[in-house]
Amino acid sequence: MPDTYAGILARELSIKDAQAAAVARLLADGATVPFIARYRKEATGSLDEVVVATIRDRLQQLAELDKRRQAILASLSERDLLTEPLARAIAGATELARLEDLYLPYRPKRRTRAAMARERGLEPLAQALLRQRGLSPPTEAKRFVDAQKGVADVAAALAGARDIIAETVAEDARVRGTLRELFQRKGRVTSRVVKGKEAEGANFRDFFDWDEAVRSLAGHRALALFRGEREGVLSLALRPPEPEALALLTRLTVTGRGEDSREVAAAVEDGYKRLLGPSLETELRAAVKARADSEAIGVFTANLRNLLLAAPLGQSRVLALDPGFRTGAKLAVLDAQGALLHHTTIFPTGSPRQAEAAGVVMRELCAAYGVQAVAVGNGTAGRETERFVRGLGLGLPVILVNEAGASIYSASDVARREFPDLDLTVRGAVSIGRRLMDPLAELVKIDPKSIGVGQYQHDVDQTALKQALDAVVASCVNAVGVDLNTASLELLSYVSGLGPALAANILAHRAEQGPFRSRAELRKVKRLGPKAFEQAAGFLRLRGGPVLDATAVHPERYALVSRMARDVGCQVADLVADAALRARVEVARYVAEDVGAATLGDIMEELARPGRDPRPGFSAFSFAEGVKDMADLRPGMRLPGLVTNVATFGAFVDIGVHRDGLIHVSHLADAYVADPARVVAVGQEVLVTVLDVDRERGRISLSLKRDPLGEGERG
Repeated sequence: MPDTYAGILARELSIKDAQAAAVARLLADGATVPFIARYRKEATGSLDEVVVATIRDRLQQLAELDKRRQAILASLSERDLLTEPLARAIAGATELARLEDLYLPYRPKRRTRAAMARERGLEPLAQALLRQRGLSPPTEAKRFVDAQKGVADVAAALAGARDIIAETVAEDARVRGTLRELFQRKGRVTSRVVKGKEAEGANFRDFFDWDEAVRSLAGHRALALFRGEREGVLSLALRPPEPEALALLTRLTVTGRGEDSREVAAAVEDGYKRLLGPSLETELRAAVKARADSEAIGVFTANLRNLLLAAPLGQSRVLALDPGFRTGAKLAVLDAQGALLHHTTIFPTGSPRQAEAAGVVMRELCAAYGVQAVAVGNGTAGRETERFVRGLGLGLPVILVNEAGASIYSASDVARREFPDLDLTVRGAVSIGRRLMDPLAELVKIDPKSIGVGQYQHDVDQTALKQALDAVVASCVNAVGVDLNTASLELLSYVSGLGPALAANILAHRAEQGPFRSRAELRKVKRLGPKAFEQAAGFLRLRGGPVLDATAVHPERYALVSRMARDVGCQVADLVADAALRARVEVARYVAEDVGAATLGDIMEELARPGRDPRPGFSAFSFAEGVKDMADLRPGMRLPGLVTNVATFGAFVDIGVHRDGLIHVSHLADAYVADPARVVAVGQEVLVTVLDVDRERGRISLSLKRDPLGEGERG
């Protein structure tokens, strides 16, 4: 990593050069973001995953910038165009836009109007006019009239010269930089409906006549506008007011008042409208799109993290139901490890006779298998099936489970590998039950984009979205830790340092040799070398083996913990079990060059709560009785709900009526809310007030304010 990188990163992130350099070295050595953040705190100064990931991404950008810089220098050198000042300017460029501005005048291009004018010998005339020394354009142009070269008269000569001036000004790095700043500062997005598309584009009605400053344009509005344009409904423009842009351009380029300056002014105006304006608008569009993508991806990743880290029921025997009206409810009984014990189909929402038979089956299965909880999918017939189960008086918790993406899992290669002989609907019931037991372990089997917690997810850069979502899944998996002897291929694949190939090798070793007895046995796994072991070991948990193998203490620190135990006269297991013994450990004695207070604090915390799960404790949730569809809703009702999605404009909440309601950002709190994610999170239980019910459009408006309707209006 060039030394300048560390300085750039340090300035941008307000950290020390040494911290940035340390992260860069660790990344170059193959360390993962979770490993660096958890186990290399002394080297990085305890930088968290967010900062480490930002450094990783920015390093990649800077490397790509350098690669482009070298390509430009090589191109200029090959064509003998590289001067000393140009080389210095290119070396000093820290942004891609600046680099491309410097290269633009020399970039090989198609035959433009200016290029053809140069071929006709009009470059000297253009340069003479650009100097603006008071010469007479017609007089000067006469010298360049040449029918054989295609310059028929003075007017043709001046027109060609203006074309050269227009392109020269449009490609001037100083001019482009100044105008670019104006586009960013004063740019406005204007949107008009395409004639004849009013009915077809009704979903974009809000943007049929839109005018807003680009700087205030929210990401979700930008993505909606771009989608409307892509679908041929809207006509968009993203530019500053043209008079202001032309006035600035004139100040930059027109230096006199004579006839030659008027020629330059005309050329500059033409160049702005034909070349510079469209070019900078394209840049601005790309910047707005990138910003909107980043905002949408940020919302998606935050929602996904909350969903993945939802409270697990834990190891319990579960009866899971995938509801349906016509086809009945697919039923699956799972053991405490999630293995399928029994499956069948019942019809709890059918005829009275079918419902009675379904009740008999439910009671018999709950008794026979010692069921401890019932999971009901929240899709079609979910509320009806939930009410049926509650009415049986089983004395068990009955939990509605978000089944978004369960159908994707059912038809996936993962499901076919797990249950090759089962019907898709039975696989769905199994997935619903497992989601209740451990949402993270089950959801990693599904493409995150199928889980339904995104915002304009199909409109954003798909590569960037996938990278961001995969990073969140990996972060969550490593934060929770993975049981080495029970984890699936998909779960193991996200463990730091592993990936699908090594995860498959671990499963093969487990199948051939039996359960792992210690973390050390990982070294015997095919192709799992020292580096992979270093990266993965701390995130893998093993129950029933050496006591530290069940904790997040890294094997590289086992000797240190053993020394602590010896120093207080006990075994490591005693140190874990006895708080009084841990209190006798003089932590400061163990500070060394590579072990500081941060790592020692983590170790002592792990010894106090070995293998702790960072997820919240589980609590059963239930919707309001008697409210099952939109017809039951009235303004003023106070209802319990679950947040299902958070967007920049508000949050969606399931209140048990088969359609989520929206809490607009203005109703998330009594005070102003800038970011909904700071107030609510996916999976959060909330108590909402119904503001309005639009049955025609299927929309429900909700509020979290204490008195959103006013005491006199409440029903």
